[in-house]
Amino acid sequence: MTTTTDTNLAAAPKILILGATGPTGRHIVSQAVGRRYDVTVLVRSPQKATAFKGVKLIVVGDARDEKALRQATKGRDAVISALGTPASPFREVTLLSTATRALVKAMKAEHVSRLVTITGMGAGDSAGHGGLLFDKLIFPALLRNVYADKNRQEAIIKGSDLDWTIVRPSILNNKSARNAIRTLTDLNAFHGGSISRADVATFILDQITSDAWLGRSPSISW
Repeated sequence: MTTTTDTNLAAAPKILILGATGPTGRHIVSQAVGRRYDVTVLVRSPQKATAFKGVKLIVVGDARDEKALRQATKGRDAVISALGTPASPFREVTLLSTATRALVKAMKAEHVSRLVTITGMGAGDSAGHGGLLFDKLIFPALLRNVYADKNRQEAIIKGSDLDWTIVRPSILNNKSARNAIRTLTDLNAFHGGSISRADVATFILDQITSDAWLGRSPSISW
């Protein structure tokens, strides 16, 4: 099912945003529309579609459904994945890896190569750099299963032949943008930190028109 809104957005760049209804995804959508990008979003229910203004195309479907992803990806220049999942201290998490596996297949089928994905500080080789409270309490008590799936998600992306960038933000907050983002690859002296969702959205969208972090996994923080 698709719905089209009445808009005069420019034709390029054409992007698909997954996780658009999440707290960070909403910032990405808003900023993308503000930049006059041609935006498609994938949502799970028609009711959620009413939240978006200035979005050119809304596709209703599940992010784990390759058919829905192909429909949403068709004709796009790039895909942004801001998919998230709630804390799950007791149950295995598979949403992120399952959706990413389906997304990679859909992008290849539709000949779309550029993928920018948000995971988080604590994934991959950024593990152990979230700060004392995060690393010693929050991570093991609440997020261990979530980050196990983020690691699977990252492995799927890195094992694809897509033009990918994986972005690992530090602890997210809802403060105003500072427009002063630190981009980190050497985390030896970094332990902790935070960043606003608005600044994360800006960094993510900047990657659509830049190859500066192509094939890399930067961590970002204030």
